[in-house]
Amino acid sequence: MNNNKGKFIVFEGIDGAGKSTISRMLHEKINTEIGSSYYTFEPTDSPIGSVIRNILNRRIKTDEKTIASLFLADRLDHLQNESNGILKYLQKGINVISDRYYYSSYAYHVPHLPLEKVVDMNTLCAQLLRPDIVFYLDIPVSESLKRISQNRNFTDLYETESKITQVRENYLKAIEKEGKKDNVIIINANNDIETVFNEVWCYIPELFDVKSTANK
Repeated sequence: MNNNKGKFIVFEGIDGAGKSTISRMLHEKINTEIGSSYYTFEPTDSPIGSVIRNILNRRIKTDEKTIASLFLADRLDHLQNESNGILKYLQKGINVISDRYYYSSYAYHVPHLPLEKVVDMNTLCAQLLRPDIVFYLDIPVSESLKRISQNRNFTDLYETESKITQVRENYLKAIEKEGKKDNVIIINANNDIETVFNEVWCYIPELFDVKSTANK
């Protein structure tokens, strides 16, 4: 866990798991009931993140090693940017909620690169900042595909059944290998939003040493 004043909370999961929805809900509730909260995501909306999004949308074609390197560069800037870096917010006592962090690299860049290599690439990020808690929202691949088809007009580079299946397997392997270092909690996200959020919230009072306000 980090020793900064603010808490760093990360959400991970395959596409369609509900990361954006649940993480924004948590950001709003922490902001209202506990203390200042900053919401962010990866890839970021920085120039590096913009390149990544164009690759995911198939506007730019490149190889997997380049993609992994771009994600790493985007993450380092995400942490250290002088104007809106995560570390800056945490040092000010502002809590940070992030939709994705380095477990996404562990999941999406394997098997194109060995897991050990991807972990090693992200060592500097881990040295700069480990999360206080990581929520991995787990859903079946079939549910992922169903939600994507209902909510998207297009699919990105990784949103095929075979790739989503591989990504979910990679997540679970990475969590088994690295999860204890980052306080990773697996949440069954194959439920309604309120149920999933309440399960996530159960871990928050202890993190902030406050009384629970679940179901409010």
